[in-house]
Amino acid sequence: MSDNKKPEKLVGIRGMNDILPADAPLWELFENTVESVLKSYGFQQIRTPIVEPTALFSRGLGAVTDIVEKEMYSFVDSMNGDLLTLRPESTAGVVRAALEHNLTYDGPKRLWYAGPMFRHERPQRGRYRQFHQVGAEAIGFSGPDVDAELILMCQRLWDDLGLSGIRLELNSIGNADERHRHRADLVAYFEQNRELLDADATRRLHSNPLRILDTKNPAMQDMVNAAPKLVDYLDADSLAHFEGVQRILRHNNIPFTINPRLVRGMDYYNRTVFEWVTDQLGSQGTVCGGGRYDPLVEMFGGKPTPACGFAMGVERLLELMKGAGEQPAASQCDVYLVHQGEAAQMQSFVLAERLRDAGLDVVLHCASAGGSGSFKAQMKRADASGAGFAVIIGEDEVAGDTATVKILRGESAENRQATVPFSKVAEYLVDQIVGDDDHGHDHGHDHGSHVHYKP
Repeated sequence: MSDNKKPEKLVGIRGMNDILPADAPLWELFENTVESVLKSYGFQQIRTPIVEPTALFSRGLGAVTDIVEKEMYSFVDSMNGDLLTLRPESTAGVVRAALEHNLTYDGPKRLWYAGPMFRHERPQRGRYRQFHQVGAEAIGFSGPDVDAELILMCQRLWDDLGLSGIRLELNSIGNADERHRHRADLVAYFEQNRELLDADATRRLHSNPLRILDTKNPAMQDMVNAAPKLVDYLDADSLAHFEGVQRILRHNNIPFTINPRLVRGMDYYNRTVFEWVTDQLGSQGTVCGGGRYDPLVEMFGGKPTPACGFAMGVERLLELMKGAGEQPAASQCDVYLVHQGEAAQMQSFVLAERLRDAGLDVVLHCASAGGSGSFKAQMKRADASGAGFAVIIGEDEVAGDTATVKILRGESAENRQATVPFSKVAEYLVDQIVGDDDHGHDHGHDHGSHVHYKP
């Protein structure tokens, strides 16, 4: 007897979310704005693989960091036994690619990336197991000027996205020898206060004591605030670099707070570190973080090469954009093509291609599970599509070699329609659109925004 049991419904993995069509316009607005800002500073896009050797992260991020110890999605390649990991961040991959392909042979490089990252952590607002980052890496630059430029670029992006209430926290964690001296005194201090350390801090006491400074445990705050401060261990060069960053920020009216407990979570950082934080997202207040990582290229087998960069969490910034009222309307198209009858359908295919040639986004009505659709049903679909125009071809239009163009948006739109010769429909519609140069159609078609008709 056959088993007619209905298959179990499959669902996605917890913390790995679908981005649905209704969400796409906000993502497109963010991505287009980011690309425009980064290009305006001379950054070039780089795309690296999602899967990298596990050693890339254990060596670069640090074997005792939370990411490597607890959060990476790592596995053994069943074909050859290689240890592989879904990237938890992108700086290590970008530096690996720059070194492997000798990108800095002719001078420093400004690079940017965007894409999904993966960390196995408890999903919560703005923090997911598959999440997206945009980042910038300036490789081969040694001075405080590029550190400051990266921060200025972030401020411009917040302005262009219409975001406020994001504040800058800044620190210097010096170089390895300075941190070593500070580390010895820090461990001694924490040893004296061992009874106040929680389990996580106790575990890190000898492996990564600097991270204890970043604790969120309220019971430890007073003790941590009184701990030895790294800035007191910086030599003249590190202090001069840090002051150079601050001087440029002050000259450009970028407000900041020096946070001596700011250390960042990866072992590759040195000197400048910074975070952009907000109070609008609860406990997940950091929306962007970065700093200088001069040791990383050498850690990967290359020659000593200075570098600085940042990464920002896309989902968190989208939450802020929604809170600021940024919610672009979802629209499938500029034109919805309605037709009745076989001859009209044939004509509609021809017209749809002509309109696309003119730079318009066109949805041609196609039969659904409920049938080809009455004229009334098709017009409902046209209105729901968000299109500015419906173009209608029926028996009368076929006979007269015309099309009816109906404006769907704006005041008294129901009364605004015209009968247009078939050969002139594309020209007529383009004439209704305000400013080709403004909306990005014609030669430089922008699929992130659609046309506006004349009022």
